[in-house]
Amino acid sequence: MALSASDVQTVYSFLSDSLSSDESVRRPAESALAQCECRPGFCSCLLEIIAARDLSCRVDVRLLASVYFKNNISRYWRQRVISNDEKAHLRKKLLLDIREESSQIALQLAVLISKIARIDYPKGWPELFSILAQQLPSADILISHRTFMVLFRTLKELSTKRLSADQRTFSEIAVLLFDYIWNLWQSDVRTILQKFSILDQSAPSNSLMGHHRDLLLTCERWLLCTKIIRQLIIFGNTSDATSAQEVRAVKEVCPVFLSVIQSFLPYCASFREKQPNLFDFTKRACTKLINVLARFQSRHPYSFGDKNVLPPVLEFCLNRIINPEQTLSSFDDFLIQCMVLVKSTLESKEYKPSPTGHVINESGNSLEQRKRIINTAVVDMLAAVLPGDHAILLCNILIRKYFIYTSQDLVEWYKNSESFHHEQDMLQWTEKLRPCAEALYIVLFENYRTLLAPVVVSILQEAMIGSPPLETEISSAILLKDAAYSAAGHVYYELAAYLNINDWFNGSLSVELSNNHPNMRIIRRRIALILGQWVSEIKGDSRKLVYHALVRLLQDHDIAVRLAACRSLCYFVQDSNTFEQDFFDLLSTCWNLCFKLAEDVEEFDSKLQILNLISVLIEYVGQRITPFACQLVNFFQKMWEESIGESLLQIQLLAALKNFVCSLGYQSCICYNMLLPILQKGIDVDNPDALNLLEDSVLLWEAVLSHATSIVPQLLDLFPSLVTIVERSFDHLQVVVDIIEDYIIFSGAEFLNRHASSVALLLDGIIGNVNERGLLSTIPVLDILIQCFPMEAPPLISGVLQKLMLLCLRGEDDGSAFRTTVRTLSGAVLARLLVMNTNYLAHLTSEASLRVALQQVGFSINQDVLLCLVDVWIDKIDNTTSIQRKTYASALSIILTLRVPEVLDKLDDILSVCTSVILGGTKDTREEDSSGDTTGSSWSSNEGFGYSGVPSKELRKRQIKDSDPIKQLSLKDMLKDGITSCAAFHGESSFQQAMSRMHPSAFAQLQQALKIA
Repeated sequence: MALSASDVQTVYSFLSDSLSSDESVRRPAESALAQCECRPGFCSCLLEIIAARDLSCRVDVRLLASVYFKNNISRYWRQRVISNDEKAHLRKKLLLDIREESSQIALQLAVLISKIARIDYPKGWPELFSILAQQLPSADILISHRTFMVLFRTLKELSTKRLSADQRTFSEIAVLLFDYIWNLWQSDVRTILQKFSILDQSAPSNSLMGHHRDLLLTCERWLLCTKIIRQLIIFGNTSDATSAQEVRAVKEVCPVFLSVIQSFLPYCASFREKQPNLFDFTKRACTKLINVLARFQSRHPYSFGDKNVLPPVLEFCLNRIINPEQTLSSFDDFLIQCMVLVKSTLESKEYKPSPTGHVINESGNSLEQRKRIINTAVVDMLAAVLPGDHAILLCNILIRKYFIYTSQDLVEWYKNSESFHHEQDMLQWTEKLRPCAEALYIVLFENYRTLLAPVVVSILQEAMIGSPPLETEISSAILLKDAAYSAAGHVYYELAAYLNINDWFNGSLSVELSNNHPNMRIIRRRIALILGQWVSEIKGDSRKLVYHALVRLLQDHDIAVRLAACRSLCYFVQDSNTFEQDFFDLLSTCWNLCFKLAEDVEEFDSKLQILNLISVLIEYVGQRITPFACQLVNFFQKMWEESIGESLLQIQLLAALKNFVCSLGYQSCICYNMLLPILQKGIDVDNPDALNLLEDSVLLWEAVLSHATSIVPQLLDLFPSLVTIVERSFDHLQVVVDIIEDYIIFSGAEFLNRHASSVALLLDGIIGNVNERGLLSTIPVLDILIQCFPMEAPPLISGVLQKLMLLCLRGEDDGSAFRTTVRTLSGAVLARLLVMNTNYLAHLTSEASLRVALQQVGFSINQDVLLCLVDVWIDKIDNTTSIQRKTYASALSIILTLRVPEVLDKLDDILSVCTSVILGGTKDTREEDSSGDTTGSSWSSNEGFGYSGVPSKELRKRQIKDSDPIKQLSLKDMLKDGITSCAAFHGESSFQQAMSRMHPSAFAQLQQALKIA
């Protein structure tokens, strides 16, 4: 039943009650609102509440109504819950109620309109932009401001649509609105600058303050207008990087933006004390404008490369960065955007010198030619704006000014060194001035490497001379040394030709690391970071010394230094291609220091970093982990208990535990008391963190099984969880299949006796419900299951075997290699079943349920299923591996012994297949394992064993394959028996008549095969 105007007060009461802190009041109200959501007229009631501005209507209730309205648009606007008449009413009223005093509700109204426009514009709401355009120049500043807010939000929403038709629509909007919006922008900025000039020259007075609110609204409206222009230019035009077509608006707008920035900046200083609101606006305006210029450069590099745009903008930004005296009136956010623009310009591929010359007979107006012309001009402009001496100056300024730690930085470090480390280490480069300067420096160095490498080395030498290794006071010289070291670390890959890290470490760096004064933590941390950055260049004896140095730094009194050493040590271990005894001798100390550091830190990122090092160390040490196993078990137990609720940390813990199990090998059972409870929680799909932990948990589960000497009862108890996991999704199918295989080959009959129903349910849920790739992973497990339990398994998985029959017999391969392989594998499993349990396959093929399923896929009721299988075995023999060929041939030999009258029609083909397999029987039968086993041909050597001679999973698989009964069968004898039985059953006359159809050469090969000893 639809809601009407008479229900507005009722809906208002529900909204009001849903804000109550009393649960007995709130819950019924929320339930009532949930029931109203899908009723026609609900949105109209909400809009009446939002539009009500009398004192009796609470602002918080109106705001909540706007949220419900917004959610209803997402859920029901495309459905028939809201009629077309109600939609038209809502669209009209929304545009009439734009003048909203509350900024929060005004923002929600703008979002509401944008959400509707995304769905309805242009077909259902063609008049939207013409109505908004009419209200933009309103004399009522509030209406104008709110209209700009709606326009910006709507354009932002429409710009995210990616279909080509939607992008064309947005381009049409840009053409319609740009000139009009641009004129309003220029008019507003003139007004703002005029009023700024008056305020700057006048003393504060009540009359001026009366106009202050209108001025602030005008300023905010102008900022919205700036954002609108950005959207129109960026998304209303195809990037000229692909078309090289001039975007006129870029050339028109950018010089004006730069001029306005230059006009606003002086007011930052004059407004700082007496006009804090306007001071904040000028900062935001200048930062926004330079940010928009950077966005234009990135989106339309060729248009931005115009001689009236790129040189003045780039020169302005460089002057702001280089000239210290001018930065007094600047601020970090603005400088960051200047650096972003310079960096973007220097790394733009459109501004790099063209690697190709002129192409003969190339049209002068071709795309590549236009790009080359613009590129050549831009390269010349960049060389003029940033010549070599300016690049050297910029490099010096970046290192000497922006890389230097400020007094505030040092206060934050001393206050909380752990937080300081992560803030420096993990910040986005655009968030803070120093990392932004470092990012700019790296790009600058890449562009001027030959010129700047000697400069950086010179600064480094100067800093080392100015600050002796054993200095104890924090001075400008020490801070410069830290900055110079940082610069050397960032471009290690280019400086290697100019600076020998081994000599540097053996000289001054090792001496500086011996200076344990608390103030020298700055240098010790920087050296720790440098060693990690230069890891690939540290060779020979120096590597041993660096290991010792980093392990000593793990004992430092400052956590920031210890964490830096932790990270660099991780890099060194990962860089080691071979086992290094020098480092192994330090392992005991290293473990203990890692455990101690894990106890001392508090932040999540720190624990993650330490855990990453421990995981890498475990993987690196491998089988030599045993002496440290007890310590690691205790560590992992404690870390898991402390990580409850921290799923990201638990993911890393699970990965580390997997490495631990793999390293322990056959001794992994010593950690089961700690490990199995963790594993049980990780594979519980009802665990709140299951979404995050499940993938790593099943990987750990498979690792535990594959390195087990036997399946203990606790591991056996976990198997039913696999059914629940697969019922949720097939995301972890390959690992699930490996786990099933592990249970089969390690636990054998005990496993099947306990979990037969779960195995059947699991395989039935997979076969027939996954694609060909999934089937290729799963079918080999069926083969192993039937090989190990030929009498017990088939009745348990009869439904699965029927699905395999359908896969084998249904349709053609249609040229798909995957489908061919699936049919070949399925045929091999059914052939094995015939050989090892002939009676069951005969029973299976006669089941009524199979007949019904085959008829549903177009199988004739008169066709003999066994003979159809014979056709598949004959057809797919060339796609098989050696053991599969023998399985096929053995099955065909058995077919000859069965009382199937029509078999004589296929006798020629059956005998030909069996003959070819017998004559080719000397081939190596190990080739079929190449996809599943990683072992070589020398299996009997020690390499085939796990640890200390205990069989591993791969050896156990090989033992099962080598003991395959089919390998032990004599195909020649089976074929002789088959021929004898066939002749006896069908009569000698009919049999000889069928044999006469064989080609003489094929008959000769058959005789040869039957004579083989």
